[in-house]
Amino acid sequence: MQNAKDTFYLALRDRLAELNPARQVVIHGQSRPALVVDENEISSPFDWRDTFRMRWTEVALAEGPLPLATLRCEFHYATSGSAGNGGMDRGRLLAAMDAELAAIVNIAPQRALKQPFADEDAAVRTNVFWSDLAFTPVSINGELLERSATVNVYAYQEAGER
Repeated sequence: MQNAKDTFYLALRDRLAELNPARQVVIHGQSRPALVVDENEISSPFDWRDTFRMRWTEVALAEGPLPLATLRCEFHYATSGSAGNGGMDRGRLLAAMDAELAAIVNIAPQRALKQPFADEDAAVRTNVFWSDLAFTPVSINGELLERSATVNVYAYQEAGER
């Protein structure tokens, strides 16, 4: 399932980099697209505002000759608006993040050829594919506007994969 997770993340990261090259986050001194996977990050004190955080929450595996894995992915993101506008634009900035996330997840094709990142010797022949996003209502946490969205990711477990 790790190959499916990594393939999904990299497909979305590349789409975000193309859609909005300015949406960057600096982690450990390196600038990169502002889409991070919680389980892959070493804890560090940096500001997660205006960054999409991915979290894998559920896994189910349907038995069969080629088992189908269903993974639930949650995206969490928040903004306090821009300093130049005194934070008064935080609703507009959250709406822009909503649109970016929808664009990178819901655009066709909603699939990517699975890559053998975790199991380099595995014979990978199938796609990772996913559902449309489901957004939660906006929540207010002090100066932050926050939102979450979920998507189901599907991938067949191929011979040799763990």
